[in-house]
Amino acid sequence: MAQEKRDYYEVLGVSKGASEDEIKKAYKKLARKYHPDMNPGDKEAEEKFKEVNEANEVLSDPEKKARYDQFGFAGVDPSYGAGAGGAGGGFGGGFDFGDLGDIFGSFFGGGFGGQQRRNPNAPQRGESIRASVSVTFLEAAHGCEKDVTIERSEQCPTCKGNGCAPGTTPEICPDCHGSGMVQVQQRTPMGVFASSRPCQRCHGTGKIIHQPCADCGGSGAVRKRKTIKVTIPAGIDHGQTISLRGQGNAGKNGGPAGDLLITVMVRPHELFRREGYDVFCEAPITFSQAVLGAKLKIPTIDDSVEYSIPEGTQTGSVFRLRGKGIPVLNGRGRGDQYVTVVIETPRGLNREQKEALKKFSETLGEKNYEKRKSFLDFLRKK
Repeated sequence: MAQEKRDYYEVLGVSKGASEDEIKKAYKKLARKYHPDMNPGDKEAEEKFKEVNEANEVLSDPEKKARYDQFGFAGVDPSYGAGAGGAGGGFGGGFDFGDLGDIFGSFFGGGFGGQQRRNPNAPQRGESIRASVSVTFLEAAHGCEKDVTIERSEQCPTCKGNGCAPGTTPEICPDCHGSGMVQVQQRTPMGVFASSRPCQRCHGTGKIIHQPCADCGGSGAVRKRKTIKVTIPAGIDHGQTISLRGQGNAGKNGGPAGDLLITVMVRPHELFRREGYDVFCEAPITFSQAVLGAKLKIPTIDDSVEYSIPEGTQTGSVFRLRGKGIPVLNGRGRGDQYVTVVIETPRGLNREQKEALKKFSETLGEKNYEKRKSFLDFLRKK
């Protein structure tokens, strides 16, 4: 029987909401660790290297990743779960035994073909919980702490997760011997078929609780509301996810708790916008400042800095403030800040101001307007 595949996100050790950079970084780290050249003759490392490459091939491709997120392995591997249908023997033409299992399962109430089922009493990892947290633009840039309130299942403190009243223990089901499944045979016109179905006595749990815990009702877990302080790292961007291991729902049968996956929602800023780790903003200036040059006070995500613009600065001119952008997430360095100059045309001039402006305009010639001169020269050629 083919070995069951591991979840691709689990293989790379990243959360389902991981960014492209996080996936790429995780892949490079594991590929280097399990590369055959680094582990000569190590068959286990070789298999892990293949597994890591297979996971990266899917998760690094946006289209494949989307199909995998929606349909699992079946979305990226059409042969996954096909059973014996493609073996080429017995029933010719690629007969799908999976379909046959569904047909007979509807008659007999169980699986067909002796498929293995996970031991219900084995430790099982708890389900992960998804939540979101809203932060301001500057909080995302500098990092902060936020309280996130969730509801999760936790191990019942009374029964310690076994679902039994204090002083009692669960009994292994005598019908299924703890497997949770029983084998049945059914005689049909096509012959005798064996199938498996959940044990009716223990309801598929593999154990029988005679005296359930009064606090959890025998489930072994209780629902609790929990407020968790979350550290938002500096440089995080809108839509990225923080994974808090072990803060999700409680595991079963002594298994570990799931994770808490928190998606960060960054609210827009009135002045700044972000592209990658660079920050962009506009700086409005007056007509006289553009003509004569000026020393401007430019706001950044940290504080304000002074920047001198030269005489004759045009609207749309862009200047860069090095190292004044967003800190690199979990790394070193910062992006830059790009400032676009916008010349604001004055409004509401009185008569005296208009007359003064007309007189000033009359003193100017084409040599004072390079772009306008080029434009007029082009029109004259028409």
